Amino acid sequence: MGILRKLLRHRWPQWNSDWLLSHAERGNDATDLQPWTESNAVRTLIHGSEYFPRLVRQLHDVGEGDLVLLAGWRMDAEQLIDADLSVADALVRAAESGASVRGLLWRSHPSWLVGSWEKNKELAQMVNRAGGAILLDHRVRRFGSQHQKFIVIRRPADPGRDVAFVGGLDLARSRADDWDHGGDPLPRDFTDAYGSTPAWHDVHLQIRGPAVGQVEQVFRERWSDPQPMTLLPWHRHADQLSGLPQRPSALPAPTPPPPPVDGGGATVQLLRTYPHRRRTRAYPFAPQGEFSVARGFVKALQHARHLVYIEDQYLWSSEVGEVLDEALHRNPALHIIAVRPRHPDQEGLLKLPPSLLGRGLPIRALRPSVRDRLTVLDIEKADGAPIYVHAKVVIIDDVWASVGSANLNRRSWTHDSELSVAVLDGDTDSRHPIESATAAGPGDTAERPRRFARQLRLQLMREHLHRHEGDDADLIDPTQAAQVIRDSAEALDLWHEGGQVGSRPPGRLRRHDLQQGSAWQLALASPLYRTMFDPDGRPVRRRLTRRF
Repeated sequence: MGILRKLLRHRWPQWNSDWLLSHAERGNDATDLQPWTESNAVRTLIHGSEYFPRLVRQLHDVGEGDLVLLAGWRMDAEQLIDADLSVADALVRAAESGASVRGLLWRSHPSWLVGSWEKNKELAQMVNRAGGAILLDHRVRRFGSQHQKFIVIRRPADPGRDVAFVGGLDLARSRADDWDHGGDPLPRDFTDAYGSTPAWHDVHLQIRGPAVGQVEQVFRERWSDPQPMTLLPWHRHADQLSGLPQRPSALPAPTPPPPPVDGGGATVQLLRTYPHRRRTRAYPFAPQGEFSVARGFVKALQHARHLVYIEDQYLWSSEVGEVLDEALHRNPALHIIAVRPRHPDQEGLLKLPPSLLGRGLPIRALRPSVRDRLTVLDIEKADGAPIYVHAKVVIIDDVWASVGSANLNRRSWTHDSELSVAVLDGDTDSRHPIESATAAGPGDTAERPRRFARQLRLQLMREHLHRHEGDDADLIDPTQAAQVIRDSAEALDLWHEGGQVGSRPPGRLRRHDLQQGSAWQLALASPLYRTMFDPDGRPVRRRLTRRF
């Protein structure tokens, strides 16, 4: 069994000793992206309640000569991002002010599968009538999607104010939730398990500095792709009737990247996924695809010694379980805490079994000897209603942190367009313990925790423990924090199991119950899971040789 396991393992490049990918390690020579940029300022925005007001302020004062670039999986025109301001209002006003508003929204599959085409079309029509140019982009693999979620605002007359927003939040219904998790008054259609106004946990980033120019480059590469937005005749006919452009217009000439931020200590690396497409449809900026989301995560994971903290909408796939298993096996002191949704966001006879199958695969990929060091949790409100986890966050030993659109599953690693931001802060955190990782080998030195990564972990843990800012002295040590998290979940589980007698223990964390379908349901779901729910977008040769 051990020999077979070894033969079936994926093969990864021989990494250098750094935390971030080199240009060669990205595995895509066709892109003009830099390996990373320095002297950036990065701010965490947890929930739409923090993201939307900041976006509104940035859009409010754009004008003639400014550039607004956006990419999204779904954008709802009516979604409120301020008290009386909708997404459409904000973007229309920006276009009417003279700013160049350009966008790429996914042209989704039929409504019975996903159903965002009508909503994206509605917003595109409204902004385009005001002078903007938003296109519906279906340059994907079969059953694929354009899943990147970012906005770039460039001000050539004042580049020090340039900003980018990147992460897991769409400008869409259900996203305007906050720390209390009362839900968005404008909910989306969702599985009944989360109620009529689903509580929604999500994370986004605000970036200033040279990295903004790199996010702009991601947009420019996609915008300049000469392939038509869709090759399907029924798509093209419908879009023409709707007045949607089929080819992008010229963008304003690129300007130099924003200057370094005074006091900005963050090194930022953009990690992406683009699938391999047949030669006549290949992305010119990634003709063999790009899989740097997976590569960046696996490379950083080799440094993990104490705690990997994960928040993920899915946490699917045997490939993900395989790399977690290797990390746990390699480092006996390592613990992994993962927070994901209690229930899948899919229901019905065709959709639920593949979701349940995907959820179990990473757990089953772990060797029995390491399974007790992976703790999978979900979160609930005080009334017991589950909170939907849509975040895509990884924090390794309080040093390396990533936030973006990419989930931990095969689809996000290989098949859909994704953009995540890896942050390696130059500012260290002096609170004890001041060493977050032991030496990785001869000549290596222990890493000090970085301020951004540690603060992000503490902020997320405090929320799930229902603590306020500053109440985290027992969470600073990653190993101790892992135990605090497990103890909190156990206390709440015991309270529920005991009939909810007495005061409810504080916190929102519960041990995740791995729901399982019957054996025959999972067997029947496997082909659907592999082709539609969690497909593989790598070239055939890489699949056969088990390489990313």
